[in-house]
Amino acid sequence: MEFRLLGTVAVETYTGPLPLGPAKRRSLLAALLLSANTPVSVGRLTDSLWDDTPPSQARGVIQGHVSRLRALLVGADAEAYGVELATLGDAYVLRAPETLVDAQRFEELLMLAREQRSPGDTVLMLKEALSLWQGPALSGAFAGPPLKAAAHSLEESRLATVELLARTYGTLGEHHRAAALLSAETAAHPLRESLAAELMLALYRAGRQSEALDRFHRTRRLLADELGIDPGPKLADAYALILRGDPGPAVAAPAARARVSSGPAVPSTASPASTEVGAVPVAEPPVAGDAAGAPPVVRRPPSSAQPAVHPADPLPVDLLPRAPRGFQGRTAELAALTRAAAGESPVCLVTGPAGVGKTALALQWAHRNEALFPDGRLFADLRGFSEAGEPAQIDVLREFLLALGVPPRRVPESAPAAAALFRSLTGRRRLLVVLDNARDSATVRALLPGGTDCVTLVTSRHRLEGLIASDAARPVPLDTLEADDGTALLAGVLGEERVLAEPVAARRLAELCGGLPLALRVTAARLAGRPQWTLAALADELADERGRLAFLDVDDTGVAAALRLTVQHLPPDAVHQFARLGHHPGGHVDPYAAAALAGTDPVAAAAALERLAAAHLVSETAPGRWVLHDLVRLYARGLDPAAAREALVGVLDHGIATALAAADTAEPGGEPCFVLPDGFRRPAAVRDFADRAEAMRWLSAERENLALAAQAARDAGLEDRAWRIILLQWPQVVWRVRDNWTPLLELALESARAGKDAYAESRVLTLLGWVLTEEGRAAEAAALLEHSPRLAREAGDPLGEATALINLAVVRAELGELPAATENCARAVELARREEDRHTEMLALQHLARMRLTARRPEEALAHARTALDLGPEHEEAARRSLLLAICGEAHLALGQEDDGVRLLDRAAREAEDAGYDEGAVRALEVLVRTTAEPSYRVRHERSALRLATAP
Repeated sequence: MEFRLLGTVAVETYTGPLPLGPAKRRSLLAALLLSANTPVSVGRLTDSLWDDTPPSQARGVIQGHVSRLRALLVGADAEAYGVELATLGDAYVLRAPETLVDAQRFEELLMLAREQRSPGDTVLMLKEALSLWQGPALSGAFAGPPLKAAAHSLEESRLATVELLARTYGTLGEHHRAAALLSAETAAHPLRESLAAELMLALYRAGRQSEALDRFHRTRRLLADELGIDPGPKLADAYALILRGDPGPAVAAPAARARVSSGPAVPSTASPASTEVGAVPVAEPPVAGDAAGAPPVVRRPPSSAQPAVHPADPLPVDLLPRAPRGFQGRTAELAALTRAAAGESPVCLVTGPAGVGKTALALQWAHRNEALFPDGRLFADLRGFSEAGEPAQIDVLREFLLALGVPPRRVPESAPAAAALFRSLTGRRRLLVVLDNARDSATVRALLPGGTDCVTLVTSRHRLEGLIASDAARPVPLDTLEADDGTALLAGVLGEERVLAEPVAARRLAELCGGLPLALRVTAARLAGRPQWTLAALADELADERGRLAFLDVDDTGVAAALRLTVQHLPPDAVHQFARLGHHPGGHVDPYAAAALAGTDPVAAAAALERLAAAHLVSETAPGRWVLHDLVRLYARGLDPAAAREALVGVLDHGIATALAAADTAEPGGEPCFVLPDGFRRPAAVRDFADRAEAMRWLSAERENLALAAQAARDAGLEDRAWRIILLQWPQVVWRVRDNWTPLLELALESARAGKDAYAESRVLTLLGWVLTEEGRAAEAAALLEHSPRLAREAGDPLGEATALINLAVVRAELGELPAATENCARAVELARREEDRHTEMLALQHLARMRLTARRPEEALAHARTALDLGPEHEEAARRSLLLAICGEAHLALGQEDDGVRLLDRAAREAEDAGYDEGAVRALEVLVRTTAEPSYRVRHERSALRLATAP
């Protein structure tokens, strides 16, 4: 028995290759073989079998493929070879001797070749290693991101081996053989500069100088035409060596010339032009908790100069906000940051009072020193002093990992695993990580990069002495601006002419603002919008302010004084809007939410937001998306504290109305899950959604705001709003079921129970139980779901009870409790039938029929499936109808009625194909392929499987 990955994924036996079937089963086998003898979780297998969002029954599909693969192995007497496909909790492991896997033998031969001192023996080892390749790696499998990355890594290892073999031929003086070997590979990879450079040197040393020079010019033209770049250092060095007539240094022993990655499942992100001539990229192995296929870090030779960015390389990541305008002074602090950043793995800590300009300094230094960080710059606002609360560590790490190129489904779900992956990916990069508004040392430590060439720049109002003690953070304390720098800042906003016209008044203004950049900018914004005002007049106004001494001595109070002066000159509608914005529980606001807060309409709210932005009281971070600085929010909240509850109810009801519209657009015809709460305040206008994609984008973008709104509702005793806001996100929950919804649903459950609302509690339990089931937490799901039917019954919600019973049946069937599961499904059928809800009845009958089939009672399965089919083939039920027909066909086969079974399965496949339901077509055709030798079924199966594998 032999497992093949270096070519078409296959299992070879004495009697020929095993019939593995569809591409997804080959993908499953490939994923298990790439981690042979190591458990592979269902989540990781899901990522390997589906490119984007997997179907709801992904776990069942994987279980079916595992079952079929296990049967094939057992039938091939795998146990005699020490091969076993075992289940370990929520994971599978393929145990097999490494000698049976061609990719493992390939790596073993490479290792032996590197250990050989004799070039002749090295050649034999390398040729034997290359002989294992029978085509592109992982052919025949679904090319999802993890397997695509693994195939790329294997191909990189093969090409590196070819280059090593060519150099070893050169050591033996067999330059003609080296040239012949490299010519074929260069034709297949014409843009790989390392191959072209090696071929040029082999041709030159074989006495074919004109061909070598011709190869250079052909490659140079190709790089210019295809990529718009000039030759890299490898080609240029080889060309110069040939022109000089220099034979070049003797080719070193292979063990000293190249290092080849030993992890076939880890791809290299280095481009062909990013390594030295004769060197091979080395991919770092993934850390514990890493997902297969995550981009590795490539070792590069250290350099003090910024390397040129190759168009074939990933572009440097840059999450940095723009540099602040009008920045002045801070020469000493900027120099201190530069000195602090020069150490090994430095952590630079900018500290000072609120409003002193810590973020501005950090961003200014980051933009001025872009050349120091060729691999990019990351930025996160940790909101340590924000009323909106700090973001979860996993959310910050997820944004960093996505920016570094990790596919969304490869991001670990836990913060420790994500932090480990982040440290691994940054281990060999030169990155700047800016962590703004940190509250404590522990938060920062979890976000520190792993590379000694990375710089972390932290800003905080606290001294963070723990970070100084544990990570040798270099503190750079920040004080208020000197008067001259404050005057220069005013000039940067107002223009030099206006400041030079009143230099004494400008200096007085800077002094009255206490040197706080935030106060200076707000004051300058008021002046900039009123060209008829004099600086002296505003200085007199500041001088008369009763809170001026507090403004000079206390940062928060000082900012409040400057804001109060700004607000006094706003029109009443803008003041009203500003005061209500302070009661918004989320991190950002749009005109619809602003209107709900202020009790106006979106047009008036947008106009007010524009006025507030002109006064620098709010900032527009994206079109139609506004944020308040945390200190500005605090001041605004104090303007009208009595309106807090009214504003909160307004924005909560806006959230409910908009989420209802989004859910109705995303899932038209779905059952409304509740009536509106008592005292519901309908917004003046609700956002329209053009299609499902737009609705889902809104739900995704507003997830954090909706979560904060739900928490605010719970804290304010508005439990009837809290659970509704959460439950209305169900389309997004279904779409991204494994995206850590459990904490939010648990908040909804607390709210429902606090309000003693059995209806709400049942509905939340049903959704939470399903989420836990999909997360592989079947036992916890069962414990919750067993209460949901009773609560729905007490609340007089028969359809809710039916849905709860179906979800409970699914999890009980998964736990092996088939009789109880069957009973629950039967009860759900009765309830749906009583309520005359065909949708729910069909769903219940479908699961009941499948359970009867699993219990080897095909007659009962057939009866239930036929009953469901008799309910009527609605257009939106095409997928379910196909599944029911397939159950009928399988039941007939189980009864020995092959003709009827084949006929119904063929009908199920055709209806699924007509409806574009490729998953149902594959399922039905797979049974047909096993049952009959009709060749057309195999052709249709392959076509459907291909469509399913390549679907977005």
